[in-house]
Amino acid sequence: MEEIRTIGLDLAKSVFQVHGISAAGGVVVRRKLRRSALLEFFAALPPALVGMEACDGAHHWARELTRLGHTVRLMPPAYVKPYVKRGKTDAADAEAICEAVTRPTMRFVPVKTEAQQASLMELKVRDMLVRQRTQTINALRSHLAEYGIVAAQGRKFAELIAVVRDGDDTRLPEMAREALGDLVAQIEALEGRIERLDSRMVRHAREDEAVRRLASIPGIGAISATALAAMLPNPHGFASGRHFAASLGLTPKPHSSGGKERLGRISRQGNSVLRRLLVPGATSRLRNARRNPEAADWATRLLARRPFKVVAVALANKMARITWALLARGGTYTTTATA
Repeated sequence: MEEIRTIGLDLAKSVFQVHGISAAGGVVVRRKLRRSALLEFFAALPPALVGMEACDGAHHWARELTRLGHTVRLMPPAYVKPYVKRGKTDAADAEAICEAVTRPTMRFVPVKTEAQQASLMELKVRDMLVRQRTQTINALRSHLAEYGIVAAQGRKFAELIAVVRDGDDTRLPEMAREALGDLVAQIEALEGRIERLDSRMVRHAREDEAVRRLASIPGIGAISATALAAMLPNPHGFASGRHFAASLGLTPKPHSSGGKERLGRISRQGNSVLRRLLVPGATSRLRNARRNPEAADWATRLLARRPFKVVAVALANKMARITWALLARGGTYTTTATA
């Protein structure tokens, strides 16, 4: 049997599909493997190039196969899809992965360590709790609005909670008050969990040297710095800060043809979590600059000729480029160096 040089591995929960080719491109192996037999199969093979889609469990298996001496490359699933010839089967997916991993222009996802995955898990849990809190608050608002009780937008809803607990049956029936009391209790429980998570993340951020350097950038706090450090383990995977900012979807989406340049809204591609952290951070920074006219900088001068949200995205793009520079070259943020 010819020696296997490149392997496409289609991941799953229990049954994995393997597609291996030789140096000449001929198919050497095409088979299914149970989860318990996967490491045993790869341990018996000589070192090879293994391609996988960056999905659930991919980083775990990448670390395990790397320990066995293989070279592992993770790819975004969207970049592998064009290589699927026809239909959707595990065998077709494994063959497409095997083909995509050999392309010289393919972009790969760095393999994360267990510590980096733990930081991301903490961030994702917080994101889920924040979304649950928002859903519960919106439910409380909508139910009270049916009785003509409304409050201002935002998280200033203490007056709504006071209505639920004031015991005034002329404003709210007792049955509705008891039902909405469960929502209020859930909101308060979620608030407590989010505060505990924030405290832990701030404590961990103080212990990480890279996170402390990122937190020196105006508009980036402990949570944003932790997310950036965990989701950008290898900054040299991007040619420049512009490439990193573009990967987050913070650049205009082009619709150009026939020599005519047309730029639309931001593409919103890439990592939506980092985008949701950078844009609000830039927005907060702009609002603070508005209150302090003496602290005029590039962003505040841009506000004179561009809409607020456009400037916020532009500032988020700049913050992303500064982040890449600090991680790739070291150092901390200073106003003089940026100017």
